[in-house]
Order: sequence, then C-alpha cells, then structure tokens
Amino acid sequence: MAAVDKAGSSPKLGRRGSAQRGAGLGPVLCWAIVFADIGTSVYYTPGILFGRVGNHAALFVGLTLIVFVLLTIKYSEVSIRYPQGGGVVTVGADAANNFVGLIGGLLILVDYFLTAALSALSGLIYLTVIAPDLKGTVVALTVTALILIAVLNLMGISANARITAVVAAIAISSQLAVIIAVLVHVGIGGALAAIPKAVSGPRISSVGLVTGYAGAFLAFSGLESISQLAPTMAPPNRRTAPRAMLLVVMTVAITSPLLTLWSTTLLNPKGDDPNQLISLLGGFAAGPLLQLEVAASAALLLVFASNTAIIGSYHVFLALSRMRFLPAALQTRNRWRNTPHWAILTATTIPVVVILISNGDVGVLGDMYSFGLLGAFSVTCVCLDIVRWRERASHRRHGHTHRTAGSVGTSLPTFVIGVITSLLVVTAWTTNLVAKPLATLFGGAVTTVGLAVAGATYYVRKRRGLPGPVPIAHRLAQAWLKSPRLRHPVLVVLSGTVKQIEALVHAGIDAAAQTPLIFAYLGPDPTHGRRTRILEIVDPYLEDENAHLAFTAARRVIPAARRREVHAVYASDNDRGAAFTEMLDRLNPKEIIALSEDKETLHSLGKGSRRRMQRDGVAMMRVARLVRVARAY
Repeated sequence: MAAVDKAGSSPKLGRRGSAQRGAGLGPVLCWAIVFADIGTSVYYTPGILFGRVGNHAALFVGLTLIVFVLLTIKYSEVSIRYPQGGGVVTVGADAANNFVGLIGGLLILVDYFLTAALSALSGLIYLTVIAPDLKGTVVALTVTALILIAVLNLMGISANARITAVVAAIAISSQLAVIIAVLVHVGIGGALAAIPKAVSGPRISSVGLVTGYAGAFLAFSGLESISQLAPTMAPPNRRTAPRAMLLVVMTVAITSPLLTLWSTTLLNPKGDDPNQLISLLGGFAAGPLLQLEVAASAALLLVFASNTAIIGSYHVFLALSRMRFLPAALQTRNRWRNTPHWAILTATTIPVVVILISNGDVGVLGDMYSFGLLGAFSVTCVCLDIVRWRERASHRRHGHTHRTAGSVGTSLPTFVIGVITSLLVVTAWTTNLVAKPLATLFGGAVTTVGLAVAGATYYVRKRRGLPGPVPIAHRLAQAWLKSPRLRHPVLVVLSGTVKQIEALVHAGIDAAAQTPLIFAYLGPDPTHGRRTRILEIVDPYLEDENAHLAFTAARRVIPAARRREVHAVYASDNDRGAAFTEMLDRLNPKEIIALSEDKETLHSLGKGSRRRMQRDGVAMMRVARLVRVARAY
C-alpha cells in the first residue's frame, strides 16, 4: 500500500470536515423534500387509523405529535453530527459497530419499501377521484407507475429539489385550502365541536391507548429523510437542519391533526372511501372543484414520495455494499447512463412484489409499515443517546462539564429529554411488534434475509481472501465528539506499507502511555467534483480501499497492547496539506508521529520539537507541539 500523494487541489476543508459542495440546499428546499415525504402521510393515515380506532384517530395523532416534535430535535442533531449522510446506518455504526449500522440500514429499507408501495398505491387511488373508471385497474396502474419510476432512475432522472419544492408548495397550499374551507363552511364553532367527538365513545383501555398511540406514528413517516439530506445541505448544517425541521414541524402540526380530526368526524368514513378522505373533505367544505384539485395534488405528491423512497432505498443499498455487507454487484453501474442498475431494480422490485401480494390493500400495507418505521426511529434514538452519553462521560473524565466549541446535545436537559424520547419510541415499536404481527412477519423476514445475505457475502469474501466489513473510523467532522480538545492526544499519521503502518502503531502506543491515542488516515477525496444527488450518502471513506487496509493493519496491533483510549479518524481532501492542517486544528494533539518520508505531513506541522526515531527498522519523526488551552462555553 503506497503512501497517498498529492493529486491536485480542492476546496479547503470546512468546519464540518468535508469539502464544501457549492451552495447546497437551504432550509426551504430541505423542508420541501422532507414535506414531500412526510406530508403525504395525511392522505392515507386518517382512513387507516379510523379503521383501527374509529373517531379517536385525531386523538392519537395529537398524542404522537408531541413525540414527533421531540424526534425532530434528534434528527436535526443527526444531520449536524453526520454531514456525510446515512442517518440510522451512520449513527448506528458510530455508536456501536458496523453490525448495528447494518441492522439500522435493513430497518430503514423496510420503511422505504413500504413507503414506495403505499405512496404509489394511494396516489393512484386519489387519481380515481378524477377518473372513476380507473378503480378496477388501480393495482396494475400502481405496478406500472413503480416500473416507470425505476426507468426514470435508471436514466439518471431522479429528484430535483426545485421541482420537489413546487410540488410540496402545491400540496401544502391544497391542504391549507381544505382547512380554511372547513372553517368557512362549518364555522369556528362547528370546527371546534369536532374535538369532543374525537374523545367520546367507548372508554379506551390502557392496552388500546398504547396500541393507538403506536399506530399513529404512521402519520409522521418520512422524518428520516432529513438525515439523508445532510450532504446536500447548505453549510453549516448546524443552522440549516434546525430551520428546516422548524418548517416541517410548523406545517405538519397544522395540517395532520386538523385534517385527521375533520375527515374522521365531519365525514362518514364508513360510507365514503376511507382512502380518499382528504379529497372528500375538500368536496364537503367547498364543492367538487376543490375536491378534484386536492385529488390531483395528492396523487402528484404521493408519486413523488414513492420516487423519493426508491431513491433512498438504492442509496442505502450502495452504502451497505460499500461497507461490504451486501454484494459488490449492487454498486455496478451501466455504460448507458452510469446508474447503479442492480440497486435500482432491487429497490423497485420489492415494493412491486408487496403491492401484488397485498392485492393493493391500503390497510394491510399500513399495518406492515410500522416495523421498519419505528425500528429505524428506535435504533437512531438509542444510538444517538449512546453517542451523547459517551461524549458527556469523556468531558467529565477530563474535568470539563460545559459544552465545548461545536458540541451538540451534551447538556444534561437535552440528554434527559433524548432518553425520554427513546423510551417513548421504543415503547411504540415493541407494542407494534405484538399488536401488528403482519408487520413483524414482513419486517422480520426482510431483515432476516438481509442478515443472511450479509453473512453469505462475508463468507464468500473470506473464502476468496478478501477483507471483511470495513473497519470503523470516525470522520474528521465528528472527531471532536470522541476526543475533546482538552485531552491533547498523541496523533499517529498512518501511511506507507503494512509493515510501516504496524511500526507507526507500536511507536504511537509506546509514546501515548496514559494519553489518548488517535490513528489518522488522510486520503484523496474520491467524490471530489462529483455531483451530489438528493439522499445520496456521500462518504469518501467507504470508497477508500487504502484507508481500510491501513486501519485493518492498525487494529491487528492494538488489541495486544490492551489500549482503551484509541480512536481511528479519517479525513479526505485532494490537498493533503490542507486536510492535515484541519485535523491539527480540530484535534489539537500534543505529539505527532509520522513517517520520515511523509514530507508533506511534516511540512504542514510548522514549528515544533522534532526527534528522529526508528521502530522495527522504519524511520519516523516524532514532533512535540505547544497545545492550545480549550475554552469552555
């Protein structure tokens, strides 16, 4: 393995540790993409919930709305902590290991599969409001729509943020128009009179209360999209993500509870088609013109949501394949349009099969939804709590109880609220595991198949002498979360052959004693100059084979030394000197060990006490630096 050479220049690393990729998507465009996913739920959730809990549907949506708001805080933080994207896959791997990331990825895939199927089906059902003659062919049309979406993605025509923003604007306008029409038609008094209807009727048992609460999460599916948008956000994510989430909360909090309340109390869901309630509510309040407009905008938004789910699916497939859990064939790109055809076809085939097996039953698909949705929520929440706890524990060990510059979510109130959120979400998931056996059967089957494929992939790679799953390495953007600046670690820059890397590791272990030790690899950015697509997971590390070999070689040495405070950090930039300067600024090491032949790294160090040394015949340089004193905030 040769040392990395300078291969040109690139934009200087930003404070997030990744090359800046243009202006990026601002809060409004991020809101539009998330709302184009989460805003579709209101079109089918009222009918599904009414079939389960009757007039109490709005009550449970209101209860779940509180947890939804708490979830938006966590997902905003995931977007900030992990700017490379990946959501549950990335936070699971960072909090525990790559296997947990794999589980999270399989759960989000289950969610995406059902989103694609349910959204496309609901879109075609709403279309029958405009063209009633299509009712007998809804299943066939849904399958056709999914195939057409696959063809568009194979051609490289996926999602455009501005077009999505237009569609989202039309949808929110239609939903608000229905709300205003209802207020005008029945008056403020009539609208408020619907509230007692949502809480009246037979007494709800404690089991029914928990079951209804768990089922109402369907109204807020799509929230996970924000974490997948992290690579395309306008920097800094710290500002963009919370603002986008605030817009999502404002719009969803207005539309979802009110539309659910009025569509299940002012209409007659038993006599009307429960899968067209929002359109029928528009007709009830303002006549056929609004009814047709809502049906058209709903169909358009739902088809967009189905496309978004398929895009999300195949990008998760690509990420899990790069992590070496799924076959490398999924990464294969065709010569026609340079698109990953096997990943796209797999992401489309499963929703098509689900539609055919369920025979287009929206209720059945709604029940199947809960496993992946709540599973992904649960893994994300719990793993983020682990990351926060580890960060707080690190600060306490080193006598620092305040937030350091750039830290996220480490305050005690934030941590406690996060744990409460996790308990509420995990309660909903475990409830659905029992209450909705079909969802558990489908989700469990998909997850089991995924694990079996991962096991087979590992076995085949091992038989062929190929490396296993990629070793865990923290990206420079999160390095300060694991190694606060007060700790002043010993930094070992890995480069050269396997023998040289092992010698560097031994030297670092000897030099660190009780000091935290960081092994760092600086690689070229394979994604530099490449257009970043919506929901794409942009993580150069997953494509850097040399970095994988370097960290694998390092990890063979570390266990024998019985070191606990050891971290692997990865940074990528085609300007290696700029990347190393950024690394020094973030980690503030007291000593650096590098190969003597690594001239570029040593040149970037500037002044410092230098000492030549050898270990196992490998020449290296040990540089002592004056460290900065970190300030508390």
